[in-house]
Amino acid sequence: MEEINNLTYKIIGSVYKVHSEPGPGLLENAYKVCLYHVLKTEGFFVEKEKAMPLVFETVKLDAGYRLDLLVEDKVVVEIKAVEAFTDVHIAQVLTYLKLSGCKVGLLLNFNVADMKKGIKRIIL
Repeated sequence: MEEINNLTYKIIGSVYKVHSEPGPGLLENAYKVCLYHVLKTEGFFVEKEKAMPLVFETVKLDAGYRLDLLVEDKVVVEIKAVEAFTDVHIAQVLTYLKLSGCKVGLLLNFNVADMKKGIKRIIL
């Protein structure tokens, strides 16, 4: 678990970097592209818009699930630019964790003045 903790710590450092430059007010996709760029520049293996099939009764179904970012095949990163997190946002990350087989996700809301209030670590 220490490896995951170190990884999420580094990801969060990148999140602060992205948030500090443009600040709140952009669309989710802008933050996603910026965070993807920063993480790649810092040497992480990152997949953007990674498709996640839904397995139902042993059949893989393309249900349109896409992870915003998957870092090092270990951490799911879901990006929002909303007024506040809701239970649906948390449920979405939990679903992505189940589908991906990952244990840790970061739910990020860039639409906040203080990024500390826009980070939620979710463990499956």
